[in-house]
Amino acid sequence: MSDSLLALFSLAATVAFYYLTKLAYQRKRVVWRAPILVAPLAVIALVMGLRIPLDDYFHYTHLLVMMLGPATIAFAVPIYQQRGIIRRYPVTLVIGVLTGLLLGLLSSWLLVRLFPLPAELANSMLVRSVSTPFAMEAASTFGGVPDITAMLVLITGITGMVVCEPVFRAVRIRTSLAKGVALGASAHGAGTAKARELGNEEGVIASLTMIFTGIAMVIGAPLFAHVLG
Repeated sequence: MSDSLLALFSLAATVAFYYLTKLAYQRKRVVWRAPILVAPLAVIALVMGLRIPLDDYFHYTHLLVMMLGPATIAFAVPIYQQRGIIRRYPVTLVIGVLTGLLLGLLSSWLLVRLFPLPAELANSMLVRSVSTPFAMEAASTFGGVPDITAMLVLITGITGMVVCEPVFRAVRIRTSLAKGVALGASAHGAGTAKARELGNEEGVIASLTMIFTGIAMVIGAPLFAHVLG
């Protein structure tokens, strides 16, 4: 198979894996069927099984990454649509965003201090607690590698999605507002998807918290990098 055909096959397979896993998850919503977990594993198995060179795999699939830019701009839509909730809970949202942002940075900073890591990996980890488009934008300010950051964001989101319900029960978090803020601030996209499963208000709150936390990270990245550097 030529390099061009292999690249097209990789793009088609990646999109197909996502939609197939999404359909499977809609039939039975259990964590181990979640597209954010299963689709990447399927892609890794494909690339390793067929020994597809990474240059060929990324030749066209990088177009999917480029879509993160328009996706970031599209975040303005839910902010406008849910402006009523913003007016209703301004203090809670602000506290949730600031708490999630600072705890995410602090926990990452402590991890890289406790466990010696290569500089690029350590710097890439600092922004793992915000959504992928924002994290990749802020990663360079910290001296990190955006691609590594994207992987760490994925791991963080999946972890938050898996452990959220046991944690909520353990610390007796019952309100939709608290659950939404916690998931949006700590587990970004995956957490927001989980919040939507818990309820409509949880999903809306998580979405708004995720967006504002990401914006705050990008705006504050130069200051955070200076303080933590």
